[in-house]
Amino acid sequence: MTAPQPGMSPEFAAGLRDVMLQGLLREMETTKRVLAAIPEGKRDYRPDPKARTTWELAWHLAACDVQMTDEVADMKFEMEPRFKQEPKSIADMVNWYDSNFRRAVARVQGMKPEQLCTPVDFYGAFNMPVVFYLTFVNNHSIHHRGYLAAYLRAMGAKVPSIYGGSADEPWQG
Repeated sequence: MTAPQPGMSPEFAAGLRDVMLQGLLREMETTKRVLAAIPEGKRDYRPDPKARTTWELAWHLAACDVQMTDEVADMKFEMEPRFKQEPKSIADMVNWYDSNFRRAVARVQGMKPEQLCTPVDFYGAFNMPVVFYLTFVNNHSIHHRGYLAAYLRAMGAKVPSIYGGSADEPWQG
């Protein structure tokens, strides 16, 4: 286990939490649009035999966003996937993601500032104040969303606007 890192003030931790959760909720809306763009009939598409299928990647993205956010609230990280029952369709996955991610975010929002400052071990690699791991949720989500977005056009789907226009959804700025 790594040594705890220098502490942070409860006020800073609460501010960081609030900023990160606002950003994560904005990112969730974009992620839902990318998930919803997956054609139901192309769930088994994979660009390479070593790659995950579209469904596997989409479920990993949705389930990990929720699990990691719940783990921040639990102040404990576990490698074992929490959510064993997968949704039946893309639409069900988008709805599951929306409701469960909002639930997990509300749990973190309810944490006391002192809790947010508590150093928590992250698989022996880090031991940081638990609020810091919200950045991991953000980065993990954006990484896998980009990976999934790259599948869309190759399987004949339309790519939604993410941080600007796409060929299918030009920037309306």
